[in-house]
Amino acid sequence: MSAEPPIPFHAQTPEQVSFDRRELGVILSLYGRMVACGEWRDYGISALREIAVFSVFRRTAENPLYRIEKRPKLRARQGMYAVVGMDGQVLRRGHDLAMVLRVLERKLIRPIE
Repeated sequence: MSAEPPIPFHAQTPEQVSFDRRELGVILSLYGRMVACGEWRDYGISALREIAVFSVFRRTAENPLYRIEKRPKLRARQGMYAVVGMDGQVLRRGHDLAMVLRVLERKLIRPIE
């Protein structure tokens, strides 16, 4: 019987993926601006085994308008952040969360009459 060396703590796979404080700061900053414009009304956060999701709702009882997803397994390929629309279409994907969220910031720009 040979004893295997323990796996270092940082090398273990996490039980769930979640947004860190910096990421939530960026997301909630955009969320606050969209609420102030009256576009968004509610949100939900899910921390699952392979994905973390921040869902945005117009009303509480609806399907989400947008999902902001974090998938660490895609970090080396397409980027671990994605914005997914109501119909499931990926609107933007990338390595930098602020750049990915710019697709939603365009909704804030309106013509002045």
